[in-house]
Amino acid sequence: MDLEGDSPWGAQSTPKPSESQTVTSPTPRGGGRASRTPKRYGTQPTRLEAVDDSMGPLGPLGDNVEAFPAVDEPPAPPQKEQAAVRAQQPSASASGTSSLRTMMDSVHLEDEDDSSRPKQPPPVQPPASANGAAQRQTQPSMSVLEAARPTFSINVGDPHKVGDLTSSHTEYAVRTKTTSKAYRTPEFTVSRRYRDFLWLYTQLHNNNPGVVVPPPPEKQAMGRFDADFVESRRQALERMLNKTAAHPILQNDGDLKLFLESDAFNVDVKNKERKDPMLNESKSMFSSIGIGAGSGGKFVEHDDWFHDRKVYLDALENQLRALLKATDIVVTQRKTLAESCAEFSASLRSLAAVELSPSLSGPLDGLSDIQLRIQELYQRQAQQDVLTIGIVVDEYIRLIGSVKQAFNQRQKAYHAWHAAESELLKRKNAQDKLLRQGRSQQDKISQISAEVGDAERKVHQARLLFEDMGRLMRGELERFEREKVEDFKSGVETFLEGGVEAQKELIELWETYLMQLDAEDDEHPFGLASPPAGIIAAQAEAGKDSTILERPPTSSTAESDDTEVRAAAIATQGAEE
Repeated sequence: MDLEGDSPWGAQSTPKPSESQTVTSPTPRGGGRASRTPKRYGTQPTRLEAVDDSMGPLGPLGDNVEAFPAVDEPPAPPQKEQAAVRAQQPSASASGTSSLRTMMDSVHLEDEDDSSRPKQPPPVQPPASANGAAQRQTQPSMSVLEAARPTFSINVGDPHKVGDLTSSHTEYAVRTKTTSKAYRTPEFTVSRRYRDFLWLYTQLHNNNPGVVVPPPPEKQAMGRFDADFVESRRQALERMLNKTAAHPILQNDGDLKLFLESDAFNVDVKNKERKDPMLNESKSMFSSIGIGAGSGGKFVEHDDWFHDRKVYLDALENQLRALLKATDIVVTQRKTLAESCAEFSASLRSLAAVELSPSLSGPLDGLSDIQLRIQELYQRQAQQDVLTIGIVVDEYIRLIGSVKQAFNQRQKAYHAWHAAESELLKRKNAQDKLLRQGRSQQDKISQISAEVGDAERKVHQARLLFEDMGRLMRGELERFEREKVEDFKSGVETFLEGGVEAQKELIELWETYLMQLDAEDDEHPFGLASPPAGIIAAQAEAGKDSTILERPPTSSTAESDDTEVRAAAIATQGAEE
């Protein structure tokens, strides 16, 4: 069969296909209903691989024609093309040739100079947009909610005593800087006392059931005006406000805004209580469903996750209390050591005052001063221990108390849910009883049906409240764990840095004292000695009075001195006569 006329490449010699190749026979030209199928030249890869044509899709072969195998051999993969040869490729008019040429040109064959080595597939390069996206992903990202969330910077300072002996208390200046548009100005300052912080904690706890509210420090009856106690309380109140303002739920509470911004705080609080006198814990939690917050009996936790967290919090609280007790012992020991240094310094100073020799009294006075500086160092270090690790431990003991209050709120929500279910069951039993009595109780049936519907609504709301509170507490406990790690890490690092700096300062004090002692020993050594003879002769020749330190006279020295005195006296008497 002559395939030359049917060749898609014109009048060309068609090689005889090998055994491994398959040639598709064209449709015969005979008559009949069978229409001739149009040939698609771009879908015959076997002919393209086998045809040895300079006008083929691979372009002019030039000197590389011999590189192709013979007709009887199976086709080999395309070899490397020269840049000059590829530049001379004519453009094909057929659509199949153009598409195939584009596909072949997209394959980079100039990857290696050595044609004997096996060809490796070219690396897949991501597009420019993908590179940009990858670079953007490596950068720290922030969600839209976090970017839109307002920021707060709250400082509690200027503690000062206010009032007389019977009504004295400490007030603090609360300075706030915020980007929130809910406040009148971005910066403002108000004056608050300790009970105002307690009011804020109670309100936030009642308004947001299930949220772990940062608590204020505990009350203290004795020593509440001491400088150390006032400073530790000031820092604890500042940490409380900053953590509250950083909370995504609590920062939007209206009572927090009232606390931070109100200039007439007491008057505004009274007006708020007058408008809503029933604002208490049971009202805030269950007013929407109309259920009282009773105890409801013993609560049995059915969720293993919450049960494990309760056990963990109990163990953590015991360990933190033990750590706080040990920290107090360390602080007490530092203060006792500081007092001992003060007593030691006073004893050294008394001894230096009694000592007649200045070469000994001077070092004793220097040692006394060193002990006083060591006393100040121990007192400062004790205060730093309280304000670094002690305040963190005390804060998280109080935070565990807030978590337990959230657990109690969830327990009350559970009892409210089951109380609503019990009430619904009673209503349904009464409805069934009326239905069995017939049509004579039609009015009561309509009333009890409405009560059943209302009870079902309350059950549904109570169940949703309990489930939402559980989900909220899961997120709150995860936030508690994350912040606990960060705060303890920061507190321990500050505690260690303070200890290292204190030891460096102590070493520097002792080294400075030793250097002073060495310098004094070189200039004025200990013990009594006479000045050198050369210095005495120089002073005698200059006619200056000199004070010569007395030495214990020996027998020979005393006799010579007496002879010289007698001779001088005889000479003086003869001259007068």
